Formats: sequence, C-alpha cells, structure tokens
Amino acid sequence: MKLKNNIKFLITCDSGAAAGKTTAAKYLSKKFSLQLLTSGLLYRFVAFKILTLNKKKINFSFIKKVVKNINSKNLKNSKLYSPAVTEYTAQIAKIYKVRKILRNYQNKFSEKRLAILEGRDMGILFPKADIKFFFKCSLNTAARRRFKEFKKINKNITLKEVEKSLKSRDFSDKNRKESPLLFTKGAVLVDTTNLNLQQMRSKLKKLVQGEIKKKNGSL
Repeated sequence: MKLKNNIKFLITCDSGAAAGKTTAAKYLSKKFSLQLLTSGLLYRFVAFKILTLNKKKINFSFIKKVVKNINSKNLKNSKLYSPAVTEYTAQIAKIYKVRKILRNYQNKFSEKRLAILEGRDMGILFPKADIKFFFKCSLNTAARRRFKEFKKINKNITLKEVEKSLKSRDFSDKNRKESPLLFTKGAVLVDTTNLNLQQMRSKLKKLVQGEIKKKNGSL
C-alpha cells in the first residue's frame, strides 16, 4: 500500500533505550519507502567529534560546522556506540543550544514528502505527525537487547554496566528541561517487552496501513 504522489506522510518513533524505536523505524522506512532519520545518531556524532578532538568546552560554532557536514556515512561509525560517547551524548542532549542546532536539521528533514524520524523527543517536536509511536519495555529486556549489541563492539562490557547506563540515560532524558522523553497526546503506545520481532512488525504494519488508507481516501 502506497501513498498518492501528492500526499505527505510523517511518522515519529519515540522511546527510551532499546525499547524498539530504531528497529521499528528501519522496518517502516523500508516497508513504506519512507526516508529515515535517527536523531540519536546526530547527538552521538556530535559527542564523538567533541571527544575525539578533546575539546574541554562546548563550542557552538564548532557544533554548527559538524552538523552542517553530517552525512549518512558519518552516522554508521561503530565508535558512536562506545560507553564514553553514550555517556557524553546524554550530557550534551541537555543543552538547549545543542538541541536547537540539531532541531534545525531535524525540521528540514521532516519537510520531506515521506519521512520517519526516530529519537527520544520526536513526538514533542513534531506533534502534527500523521502517526506518533511511543515504544516502551522493561529495563531488564532493554538491557539484554543493548548488551547483545554492545558485546560485538566491546567484549569486556557486562550486562550490569549496560543496565546501569540505560537506567541513568532514561532518567536523564525524562527529567531534562528541554524536550524531555514523554508520552505525548495522541501517540500510539507499543509495549515491546513480550513482543517478538514478527509480532511487532505485524502490529506496526496494520496501524500504518490504516493511516495511509485514511490519507489516500481509498485503497
């Protein structure tokens, strides 16, 4: 099922760490030919560049330059998932000016005709999206999922370390002043704790197809 050529369609996917938003967004992007932006990778890349150059003070002109030159290849760097980058990402994500710089990038991306944005505040930033998904799962489930990913990069990392990191990051994001991680009005809640991949995909597919039908006015 596809949208008519003159119709715009925007989906947002929010959640804490490892609750399913990235997996869901990638699936929906491919299934419905939507251009995908993972906002968390923007923050991770900025954090990575700051740490790599060992800058001791936030330089907003530098960040603007970094963001201006971001491309899809930059965001595929496995080093973006290191514990140090993960920790620093949470720190810079609290800073209003950093969020404002990245928000401009996200706003431009959202203007694409068919787009899906996933992150920790997309539903807040884009309240008029056609569908706003909010994913959640238990901390234990999230930690086991993320541990499996991180183990490929860092063989010495422990499940306890991952769980502690996720708990700290989610607490920080839910309590930050700027664009906190919150379930927004009109969002569709998807609890993935007991859903396998196929079940989640089936649920999302039906929901999106329903919205596309409404947009098109017919099948």
